Amino acid sequence: MKKFAVILNGCGHLDGSEIHESVMTLLAIDRNECTYTIFAPDEPQYHVMNHLTRQPMEGNRNMLVEAARIARGEIQEISQYNPADFDALMLPGGFGVAKNLFTYAFDGANAQVLESVRRAIVETHKAGKPIGALCISPVLVAKVLGDITVTVGSDPATISDVEKMGASHVNTQITEVISDKPNKIFTTPCYMLPASISDIADSAENLVETMLEYM
Repeated sequence: MKKFAVILNGCGHLDGSEIHESVMTLLAIDRNECTYTIFAPDEPQYHVMNHLTRQPMEGNRNMLVEAARIARGEIQEISQYNPADFDALMLPGGFGVAKNLFTYAFDGANAQVLESVRRAIVETHKAGKPIGALCISPVLVAKVLGDITVTVGSDPATISDVEKMGASHVNTQITEVISDKPNKIFTTPCYMLPASISDIADSAENLVETMLEYM
């Protein structure tokens, strides 16, 4: 039974973790008879969005507290993550990744990465453990690791930024997985392309199964 660590950063696709991608990732892990532990930074979100009006709201929220909604309270602060305790690391997407985990939404290819997240990715990679990333999260992994191969679907601007970060890109269709086996990086585009919730479920399932085949 393989153990997955999953990093979230809030609750909601406009300011935190994408809920469909997060839940479908957890479901795919569980259905493949593996276990998961969820982590998030104990840090404030960049801002809070009204998901009905798609406009910013007053006040602030905490990534760990908000991600606990998805985790049903079973979640740990990211500093508790130790790659030695797990077989793989998973990073669902959501606009919050590009606002909270690194500053890509504002700084593009020059984005700064939250140190706790950078450490988690670097230490997992050094330990030789596979990393799976969905949606916009492959850009985060590319920013941290540089010379890897990922996919974000087919968006030219995002692909250009990935290449500026030193990574290579492969265009994909929805539900496809790109495997960079030498670097143990596995990515799928999810909502970077027009997708239904069924597509997200298939994408997460394909990603988990591809990683398990490698492991």
